[in-house]
Amino acid sequence: MSDSTKTAIVTGLEQTFVRQGFAKPGVDELRAAAGVSLRTLYKYYPSRDAMILGALEHRHGRYVERLLDGLPADPKEALDAVLERVAGWMREEAGHGCLFHGAVAAMPESDALRELLERHKGEIARRMAAAVGLSGNEAELTLILEGLTQSWALNGEDALRAAKRLAGCLVACEPKS
Repeated sequence: MSDSTKTAIVTGLEQTFVRQGFAKPGVDELRAAAGVSLRTLYKYYPSRDAMILGALEHRHGRYVERLLDGLPADPKEALDAVLERVAGWMREEAGHGCLFHGAVAAMPESDALRELLERHKGEIARRMAAAVGLSGNEAELTLILEGLTQSWALNGEDALRAAKRLAGCLVACEPKS
């Protein structure tokens, strides 16, 4: 089978988990969403846990690409662009919060999910800090991004405005080196 088959499978899995969460969809529903036979689904993802991890890995790649590819060269413009892109992601794909946090909350005993969450958030913070000229401030940037994504459902555009104000304060203060 091809990479396009694998991509189609994880795309269907991801969208099902976004819509229904991690507990509700059964394997047959996941198979149907993936658009393949049960045998093909299990060939690529031999367990439900593997399906969840595969869907989240796919989402990670899409999120990193959307947030961090093709940013402006100017650090302040890049910071504003990242925050705008997060808000766009929330409007279009994740209005209820972070799917990674949702997965860990649904399966708190899963070390693999916790490790994926940490890797996902860590990569976003490191790459964003480098792109916006704030290396050494990964924790602060993570706090701003997490605040934006987790408060989006309640505050919408106000969350974006608040994130931009906080980011402006971070830029204005003496950055760590």
